[in-house]
Amino acid sequence: MIKKRVFSGVQPTGNLHLGNYLGAIKNFVNLQGKFECIYCVVDLHAITVWQNPVELKKNILETVATFIASGLDVKKNILFNQASVSAHSELAWIFNCVSRLGWLNRMTQFKEKAGSQKERASVGLYVYPTLMSSDILIYRATHVPVGEDQKQHLELCRDIAQKFNNDFNTKFFPLTEPLIPDAESRIMSLRDGKKKMSKSDESDFSRINLTDDPDLISQKIKKAKTDSAPIPKNLKELDKRPEALNLIQIYSSINKLEIEKVLNEFGGKNFSEFKNKLGDSLIESICPIGKKIKEYLNDSQYLEKVLIDGSQKASEIATKNLEEIYDIVGLKKFT
Repeated sequence: MIKKRVFSGVQPTGNLHLGNYLGAIKNFVNLQGKFECIYCVVDLHAITVWQNPVELKKNILETVATFIASGLDVKKNILFNQASVSAHSELAWIFNCVSRLGWLNRMTQFKEKAGSQKERASVGLYVYPTLMSSDILIYRATHVPVGEDQKQHLELCRDIAQKFNNDFNTKFFPLTEPLIPDAESRIMSLRDGKKKMSKSDESDFSRINLTDDPDLISQKIKKAKTDSAPIPKNLKELDKRPEALNLIQIYSSINKLEIEKVLNEFGGKNFSEFKNKLGDSLIESICPIGKKIKEYLNDSQYLEKVLIDGSQKASEIATKNLEEIYDIVGLKKFT
């Protein structure tokens, strides 16, 4: 019987922000204890577009520091970087041979990332959904936390698992199920409520970085875009007010409150009063994490040890599974 196991990965982009925390990392922390959890810094995915090598190494450690500072227990969970476990890449090649071109041609994220330059995009960017499937299935993960923009990739993962099982008359791979976070976990830009909060946005005032100090958080919230109308008393009135909805969702998520309760408390009031409360809530929740991130970054030896230990644990699972996969396919390592 396959264990209930969660796998998820985060790219080492560096300078993680509130959207990363509320949209993913906080959820990862909440899952520990409910599942056997494996979390990966997916550095191989990062190099599908060019990365500065020095910055990439630094960002890997910063991502690990952020996970731990946010409350992830590295003794109870596995935390490692993708490049340290070669089984990911080996299974990805097998999945390249199982997958169909038509499946990859339908992947909308490649079209969005490559844009009009798809002829110049890397092959890695095109086939990275098969590597993503390998990341999940090399551990035979039963569940994956996914956002709306990743549902298609999980569907591909399930298609690959099903085709592999059918091709080789086996039930080796599970059909991994999604764990979809609540809508209020989708955090948007502070400057445009229709765009996701992102590190790539030119304006630093579009996001709350996890290492921002209290004064900067307060400034960013005060300057966050809203409209002139007061806060409504029911959710339906927020349908055409994306910036207002975004701030209310942030307050709801950071304080673990239903949106309706937030609207009951602040409905009819202006945003200046609400923004003061939101800023205080963010400072109380985020600043302790930022302080811990900085402390961990001053101890790179500890962070590297976490990655070494995590990679060893991940490799034990992945290597055993890969041996069985090779046997199913008819491959053998003569060593």
